[in-house]
Amino acid sequence: MDTLRSLQCFVRAVELGSLSAVAREQHTTQSNVSKIVAALEEQLGVRLLERSTGGLAPTMPGRRFYERARGVLEEYAEAVADVRGESASASGLVRLNAPVALGQFCLNGFVQDFLRQYPGIEVELILNDRMADLVEDGVDIAVRLGGVLPPNAVARRLGSSPRYLVAAPGYLKAHGTPRTPVELAQHEYIRFAWSSSGAALELNDGAHSVTVATQGRYRVNNALAIRDTLAAGGGIGLCPQWLVHDLLAQRKLRRVLREWEGPAQELHLLYPSRRYLPHRVRLMLDYLQQRFAGQPGFD
Repeated sequence: MDTLRSLQCFVRAVELGSLSAVAREQHTTQSNVSKIVAALEEQLGVRLLERSTGGLAPTMPGRRFYERARGVLEEYAEAVADVRGESASASGLVRLNAPVALGQFCLNGFVQDFLRQYPGIEVELILNDRMADLVEDGVDIAVRLGGVLPPNAVARRLGSSPRYLVAAPGYLKAHGTPRTPVELAQHEYIRFAWSSSGAALELNDGAHSVTVATQGRYRVNNALAIRDTLAAGGGIGLCPQWLVHDLLAQRKLRRVLREWEGPAQELHLLYPSRRYLPHRVRLMLDYLQQRFAGQPGFD
């Protein structure tokens, strides 16, 4: 059995989710690809792939084997390039995971520019607000805002975004502008629905910190929805600068209690703590670091 060919077929079957897609890519038949994968499973004595309503998916042993097999193929490709005196080729798939709002607001545009620069690279961007398991979910890079970082990952800090109290001019005209943090309790406060601190709001002015109670009839689990609600005059909210810098510049939002801020929102890139990092992943890490360094709203 051609071991490298078997690994290539299996890895691409996992990534594409279809044996027919692998066959088209490798200019062969689906039957041939199926035989190659079946022979690999027989050699290992383990079932690697299973069919589900969503298509082809790796079994639990298959997922673990995929991670190792992909690394073997990547190291082999770079070893070949090295012995030939070539630089590592920029090709293959990069899987990104990011919070929904940051993905829509920044990353989607970043990725489009990246793809134009590297036509041999594929990118899969998965947007959700849960902390991904990098190994279990097959994620190459996770972009994280705030929160506790997992111990089994390498973190590259990119910066932080200050968090401001903001509201629309129309809301402040109709309901008044608070002069002290305590007065926030008299206003509609728009907050993230899953906030660990609940209705309590922590603020500081550089010398003192206070925790104030807030009240509001609307909570939502999406930062872009909070942004839209505030711009529409729904109340006062605490937002990271990256999310509202354009609305502040356009005067669609105004800062409230300018001397007070919330805890800054830290931005990190996470990747698996493995010895070998594919060239395409290194390219993406460096690219994202460069792009976020120039993104308004991040220090």
